[in-house]
Amino acid sequence: MLSEFSVPEGNDQSLPIYQFQWVYINGLLGIIFSMGLLYTALSSRGARSSLYGTGWQRSLIADYGVPLLVILWTALSYSLPSKVPSGVPRRLFTPLPWEPKSLQHWTVAKDLFSVPPGYIFLAIVPAAMVAGLYFFDHSVASQMAQQKEFNLKNPSAYHYDILILSFSVLICGLLGIPPSNGVLPQAPMHTRSLAVLRRQALRKKMVQTAKEGMMNNASSSEVYGKMQEVFIKMDDKMNEDSVHEELKDLKDAVVSEGNGAGGTPEVFDPEKHLDGYLPVRVNEQRVSNLLQSLLVGGCVGIVPVIQKIPTSVLWGYFAYMSIDSLPGNQFWERVQLLFVARQRRYKVLEGAHASFLESVPFNKISAFTLVQLVYLLVVWGVTWIPVVGILFPLLFFFLVVIRQHLIPKFFDASHLWELDASEYEECEGVRRDPAISEAEEEAPPEYASEIMEEFTTHRGELKHRAPSFRDERLIRLNSVHMTRQFFRISSFAPPRHGSL
Repeated sequence: MLSEFSVPEGNDQSLPIYQFQWVYINGLLGIIFSMGLLYTALSSRGARSSLYGTGWQRSLIADYGVPLLVILWTALSYSLPSKVPSGVPRRLFTPLPWEPKSLQHWTVAKDLFSVPPGYIFLAIVPAAMVAGLYFFDHSVASQMAQQKEFNLKNPSAYHYDILILSFSVLICGLLGIPPSNGVLPQAPMHTRSLAVLRRQALRKKMVQTAKEGMMNNASSSEVYGKMQEVFIKMDDKMNEDSVHEELKDLKDAVVSEGNGAGGTPEVFDPEKHLDGYLPVRVNEQRVSNLLQSLLVGGCVGIVPVIQKIPTSVLWGYFAYMSIDSLPGNQFWERVQLLFVARQRRYKVLEGAHASFLESVPFNKISAFTLVQLVYLLVVWGVTWIPVVGILFPLLFFFLVVIRQHLIPKFFDASHLWELDASEYEECEGVRRDPAISEAEEEAPPEYASEIMEEFTTHRGELKHRAPSFRDERLIRLNSVHMTRQFFRISSFAPPRHGSL
């Protein structure tokens, strides 16, 4: 992003667009376009729960809002006054595939025979680094996108993907073009997009059915039977055998020991525990992967259109992709926890939080996070070393040895099980009064101001809270109505005996 405020290397600095005023304006426009795209893209993530628009409009923005926003901000970049030079803001530069300077890469395979044999053997070192990096990339993506909760059933040809990837890397090398592998950022999002979105409706119906059975004093087997019927009815694509397999854990939780016939389950609470046993359905297919590859290949023919995108818009898009992957990342949450004051940690526990916050001491969490953070900085620093930077995948291989033999000497096995888990387990928030701490200390002085913020508006006005506006209004109307009725009856009531 800072490069928008400087002149690109290799360009003629005497050109008008590289004068100080236009370079400065280009940087300011870059901040506007990149931050604007980032803010609007992050806002589009919650479009489904928005109050505005119809259902299909909210779904369209949530699913395709980011590419539409790239087009929108690109169109806004052409709305500048005519006095602004055409090179401001800067746009993506990439040579056209049919230009002469782009055709030189296709002669790499022919020039291989003129390479000295010593260079060929030396190329094994970077080739091994690239192969290890790709294997690591593919393995991490598979671990992230194929968790057991997704109930994925991979076909027999699934493991041929890495073989196809190796052939594509070989072909790209012979053609002199960079190898491409975008599985890491797209695989988790792709799996989430294929997940069936009827889970919440299914959960609500099953919880309601279980509660009705418990209120009617049904047995645990009958409660599970009713829940199974709801599952089959709302997901009619599954056969009976697969339903029994997917609901096996749920059946074990409902029909537990100690619940006699005719008794209600004592341990299982459908409102709290059903989420942990309700399976997630993912509609697996390869059509979207094929279409994605075809679209990437089709980008070669629309390079003139891609060249119209400002580079600042791409900076904002890359920032969105990185920020969008942070929520739910355990390492990121532990890094944030390092900056939380000791007196404010109860705030983290009040909301939904990771399970390791309750089972691992804070000093162990901090130590493990610092080890990971330092190792990450070391890997990043090695990439900046000339020539040696290509060997940074070696640090990934060393990490396996460090994790297997060195880390267990300083951390307990149970703590590593929580901190280094491949799955994200979340606990419900626990409301706790910060005025009463474990050490029987007094409440922090800033807690009083927090209470005042809950009862005041942003302008400082006190809020008048009632259980319900409708209930309070009805009470007032009824009071007025009864008062009027009382005076009406009193005014028309006959006088008592002996009165004037």
